[in-house]
Amino acid sequence: MSRLTVIIPTFNEEHYIEGALYSVKFADQIIVVDSFSTDKTAAIAKAHNCQVIERQFDNFSNQKNHALSYATSEWVLFLDADERITHALQKEMENVMATGKHTAYKLHFPHFFMNRFMYHHHNDVTRLVKRDKCHFEGNVHEKLIVDGTTGKLKNKVLHYTYKGLEHNLKKKDHYAWFQAEQMQAKNKRTNYFLLVFKPSYRFFHEYIVKGGFLDGIPGLAVAGINAYGVFSRYAKLMLLQRGLK
Repeated sequence: MSRLTVIIPTFNEEHYIEGALYSVKFADQIIVVDSFSTDKTAAIAKAHNCQVIERQFDNFSNQKNHALSYATSEWVLFLDADERITHALQKEMENVMATGKHTAYKLHFPHFFMNRFMYHHHNDVTRLVKRDKCHFEGNVHEKLIVDGTTGKLKNKVLHYTYKGLEHNLKKKDHYAWFQAEQMQAKNKRTNYFLLVFKPSYRFFHEYIVKGGFLDGIPGLAVAGINAYGVFSRYAKLMLLQRGLK
């Protein structure tokens, strides 16, 4: 059995996908699960001899679980088109896959925005896992369920997540509808107090508690964008409650 399969979900990522593919060319198998892109994403992936699977998008968990069923390696790495694996991280991954101390590993993601990496705005996300020990659950912020222990790698993933203010505001609005519908399905409700408090707390937590102010203007901008995302979610939930969608 080969050692590593990389799964990359895509939709109109022609400007980013090639960089991601170059960064994981050491993998034994690369699967691009594409939601019928209207640009050159699929063509670029095929030119790099990737296995391209086209599937109509319904939610993130189903998309990744579908791609997972095509994986043939012992280990799977889930990567987005705007993420890059460094050489140092590659070597660290190869080492932990060989030793097999844990079933899965979290990767460290400092975000890149306004031409700089923001080391006080980051995520630690489980992305490297044994193929037969995992599956995804959830529709919007999908959760990787792991049967076993999880470790953490030291080297960083390069994450070019913020593609501009307009792009990110549209992305927050798009996700907000999914999140609001999930909240409504769980019988959660909102009011004007939550509409003000929740975004304010998100801004305070990211900018002050997590030290976003140390990232300068980019840190301020990202804290503001994420606070807006929370506001949009609760505003849309209020619209759903009133039957106004």
